[in-house]
Amino acid sequence: MSTYKTEEDYLKHYDPRQYEQPLATVDMAIFTIIDQQLQVLLVKRAMHPAQGKWALPGGFIDMKQDKTLSDTAYRKLKEKTGVDSPYLEQVATFGDASRDPRGWSLTVAYFALIAGDQLALCADNRSEDISWVPLSNVDNFKLAFDHARVLQACHERMKAKVQYTSLPVNLMPAEFTLGELQKTFEILLDSPLEKKAFRRRMSDADILEDTGELKTGSSRPAKLYRAKLRGENHYFSRLMEGPR
Repeated sequence: MSTYKTEEDYLKHYDPRQYEQPLATVDMAIFTIIDQQLQVLLVKRAMHPAQGKWALPGGFIDMKQDKTLSDTAYRKLKEKTGVDSPYLEQVATFGDASRDPRGWSLTVAYFALIAGDQLALCADNRSEDISWVPLSNVDNFKLAFDHARVLQACHERMKAKVQYTSLPVNLMPAEFTLGELQKTFEILLDSPLEKKAFRRRMSDADILEDTGELKTGSSRPAKLYRAKLRGENHYFSRLMEGPR
């Protein structure tokens, strides 16, 4: 039977240190497109454990500074890239007694999308190096902890959402052509799309606005568009289709 008359009195005397607590972190798969390739941000750890190994960027939850898990994710993202308002989505939680040699730990995984023209990488004192790595080349890196499966889960979630949402718009520069947007969808899906069906879907979704300007160069002039909304998703009624 409780010796406290009220919950307020109980909380006043409650000491969370009487229970063991797991290590709690947030880790992120941060994606962009560079040189027509899907790339993920990796950091080379400067400190133990896993010193010298590559890992997904992230860090411990700051219980004084972070009010939510998203606060931790946005804070670490800003520290690594200088970007504070990308597309960010929580994917899954990973936790067990063996994933970190320091003890029982859990991490909440996010994926983020950052347009290629917004990048300003910055390694902190816990990182020996920081680099964009083509996703097709990640297998050549021995990732620390269980970050290989964390990255796989984040990539699978991102790729699945590209099939039925406007997610790739968050990777586009301020102005872009429909051809460039379609190419971005195709890179993320690793599959070609049917041109007419894609353009019809973009028109029906009403998520783009014509800037009134044309992009000129080596090919024929093409209309330039901008996204009406960033950081949000439009959900299509059908999955993206490849050539028939």
